[in-house]
Amino acid sequence: MHEGDFFTGLFLLLGIGVGVLALFRHFNLSPILGYLVVGLLVGPNGFGLLPDSEETRFLAELGVVFLMFTIGLEFTLPELLANRRQVVGIGGTEVLLGTLLAGAAAWWLGLSLPAAVLVGGAVAMSSTAVVIKQLAEQMELATRHGRVSVAVLLFQDLATLPFLILLGTYTSTEHDTNLGLIFLKAAVVFTGLYLGGRWVARPFLHWVARGRSTEVFMLAALFIVVTAALVVHLAGLSPPLGAFLAGMVLGETEFRHQVEADIRPFQEVLLGLFFATIGMLLVPASLLEQGHWILLLTGVILFGKGALITLLSRLFGEDTMTALRSGIALSQSGEFGLLLVAGMLAVGLLPQSGGQILLGAMIVSMAVAPILIRYNQNLAGWFLQWGRQAQPVAVPEQAIAQESAGMTGHVIIVGFGRIGQNIATLLHEDQFDYLALDLDAQRVRHARDAGFQVVYGDASRHTVLEAGRVNEALALVITHDQLEAALRTVALARQINPRLTILVRTRDDSHMDELLEAGATEVLPEGLEASLMLGAQLLLLLGRPESEVNERMASIRAERYHLLRSFIHSHSEGASERGYRQRLHTVPLPAHAWAVGRSLKELELPAEVVAIRRHGIRVPAPHADTRLHEGDIIILQGDAHDIEQAQAILLHGH
Repeated sequence: MHEGDFFTGLFLLLGIGVGVLALFRHFNLSPILGYLVVGLLVGPNGFGLLPDSEETRFLAELGVVFLMFTIGLEFTLPELLANRRQVVGIGGTEVLLGTLLAGAAAWWLGLSLPAAVLVGGAVAMSSTAVVIKQLAEQMELATRHGRVSVAVLLFQDLATLPFLILLGTYTSTEHDTNLGLIFLKAAVVFTGLYLGGRWVARPFLHWVARGRSTEVFMLAALFIVVTAALVVHLAGLSPPLGAFLAGMVLGETEFRHQVEADIRPFQEVLLGLFFATIGMLLVPASLLEQGHWILLLTGVILFGKGALITLLSRLFGEDTMTALRSGIALSQSGEFGLLLVAGMLAVGLLPQSGGQILLGAMIVSMAVAPILIRYNQNLAGWFLQWGRQAQPVAVPEQAIAQESAGMTGHVIIVGFGRIGQNIATLLHEDQFDYLALDLDAQRVRHARDAGFQVVYGDASRHTVLEAGRVNEALALVITHDQLEAALRTVALARQINPRLTILVRTRDDSHMDELLEAGATEVLPEGLEASLMLGAQLLLLLGRPESEVNERMASIRAERYHLLRSFIHSHSEGASERGYRQRLHTVPLPAHAWAVGRSLKELELPAEVVAIRRHGIRVPAPHADTRLHEGDIIILQGDAHDIEQAQAILLHGH
C-alpha cells in the first residue's frame, strides 16, 4: 500500500468513524459496535475505501498491546488471592468447561484440534469493555452479581495469555514447534520480564517522576509498554503478552493510576482501529446468506454461557438471584474472542464460511449485551418465576418492608459507607429510628451482623422508597456521591412525601443547584464545608469571639455558600475543578480599554463584578455608579461564557 493511499484511507476511516460513532453515542449504543460498523463500511468487503493492509493491522495490534497493558494494571496477585473463590473457582471453571464444550463442538464439525481449542477459548470469553461499562453506568459494580462478573472477567483476561501463545505458534514460522517448548519459553520470558520490571522499570519510573514532567513521564510509560512488547516479539511470542506483564508489574506500584491515565487515550483510539479491522473481515453478502445460522449460534452462545455461569455461581455458593444475574451479564462474547477468531482467519486455521458465521454471532451477542445487562434483574426474576424457584430468593422490597414495619417519624439513610454509618450511630445515640439502604451486599451483611438497621435496596426506585415508608419518614439523607441516582432519589422522595426533609452530601458544589431544584432541602458540599470549618477554626485561633464566628458561618450556609462557590481556575486543575460553573476571573484595564471612564451601570456586564482593585486597594461589591479608571483590575464572577463576554465588553465594547 502506497504512503499516499494509506493516509487517504486513514482520512476516510477517521472521517466516517466520527459520524458513525456520534450516531451510536446519540442512541446510547456501544462504541465497539460502532467501530465494527465503520470497518464493515470502509473495508474491502464494504465500499472498499480502505484495504486490509499491513499498516492498518499493525496499528490495530498496537491497540491490543495497550489494552493488555491496562488490563495488566488492574490484575494483581494479591487481588487474585483475596477473591480466589470467585476468580479461580467460578472464572477458572467457566473458562475450562466453556473451552471444552465449545471446542468439542468445533472439533465435531471438522476443525483441527488446535483450531477447535482456539474456537472454544474464543467462545468462553466475555466482553470486559461492555460488561464493566454497563454495570458501572447502572451502579451495579459493587453489588454481589457485579463482583462475581468482575471476578470472572479478571480470570478470562488472564486466560487469554495461553490462547494468544497458541495462536502465536501459527502466526510465526514455528508451525511445527513443540507446544511444550513454546510454553516453556513463554514461562522463561515472562519470569524474566516480571523480575526485570520490578528491578528496572520501577526504579526507572521513580527516577523519571523526580523530574516532575508529565510529558517525560508519559513517554517513559510508553517506552516501557513498547519495550516489553518488543522483548516478547523477539522471543517469537505475541507482543500483547509482554504488555500485560509490564502492566501487572506497574499495577503494584504507586504509579498505577497515573500510568493508566497517560496510556488510556492511546489505547482507546488504537483499540477502536482494532475493532474496525475486525469489521473489515465481515462479508455482508455472507452474513445475509447465513443470517439464520448466525442467529441460531447467537442464541446458543447466549443461553449456553449464561446457563453455565449461573450453574457454576450456584455451585460456588452464590444465591439463585445473584447467579442468574451474573450469568445474564456474562453471556455474550468478547473482544478477545474476536481477536482470536480474526487471527485464525488470517492464518487459515478457520474456513471463511464458518468464520463469518462465528464472527457474526459473536458480534450480535455483543450488540444485545447492553440490553441484557440493563434488564438483568427483570430477566432473572422472570426466569425464577418460569422455573418456579421464586421462593428461595428474597425480593429486596419485601425485606425492606419487613425492616420498616411500624416505623414512623424515622430517617432513611441512602448509602451506608463511612458517612452513612456515622449518621446511623448519631441517630441511634439520640434514639431516632432509622433505616439504611445500600447496594453493596457484602457491606449490608456485615453491617447487619454488627447490629445496624441496613438492608439491600436501590433508593432511586419508587417501589423501594415506598417499602421504606418514606411517606411516614421525617428525613432522608443521601450520603453517596452518584449524581444521577441522587437526582432520581430526591425527585421520587419529594413526589411521595412533599413534607420530607432531604439532605444530600456531595463532593463539591458543581451540581448543587440541580439537586436543590430536584427537591433537596439542603445540599452539603464536602469541599465547601471543609473550607468553612477550617476558616472558622482559624478565626477562633486568631481571637474572634465564638458567637461572631458561628453567626458568620450560619450566614454563609444560609446564602447557599455563595461567598465560597467560585474561585480562580488554572489550566492544570483536575476535571472535578473544571466542572465548576461559577468562577473568578481578573481583567486588567489598559489605557485604551473601552470601559475606561465608563460606569458599571453603563456597561451592563453579563458577569458579576465582585470587586475592583485600584492602586493596590481591593474594593468589594462596588456601586453601579462606580467609574472605571486606567490600571483598574476588575474581578468578575460567573460561568465561562458570561466572563468571556464581559471581558470583551470591558476591553473592546462588544
